[in-house]
Amino acid sequence: MSEPEQPTAYEWMGGAENLLDLVTRFYGYMDSLPEAAPIRAMHAADLDGARQKLFKFLSGWLGGPNLYWEEYGHPRLRMRHFPFPIGPAERDQWLLCMRRALDDTPMHPQLREAFYTAMTQTAQHMVNQEPS
Repeated sequence: MSEPEQPTAYEWMGGAENLLDLVTRFYGYMDSLPEAAPIRAMHAADLDGARQKLFKFLSGWLGGPNLYWEEYGHPRLRMRHFPFPIGPAERDQWLLCMRRALDDTPMHPQLREAFYTAMTQTAQHMVNQEPS
């Protein structure tokens, strides 16, 4: 008899609906927090495309449907972000928005912290500029 499958992080956080809520809150903070204005300026006027891409990426990354891969192929995050000057300040602005969005999204506290830790590592990997 086989072991029952463990739920994925995607399932633990509530699936597509809660993930979309998280991503929407994230971009809402990016759009409204004065502290996030520099990274907001790196995005298109309409955040819908960025919102959709982040949702699709996180869906597969969390163990849900692999929407990003199906549409765009390998994420190649660092390469895709390389045209943008990302230093520690931009990393921290991005993480501020993510922290606030995560704090507003219902989920188990351990999952929230694990998710934030992983996002912190990913954001650090995107840094391509020395501090000014």
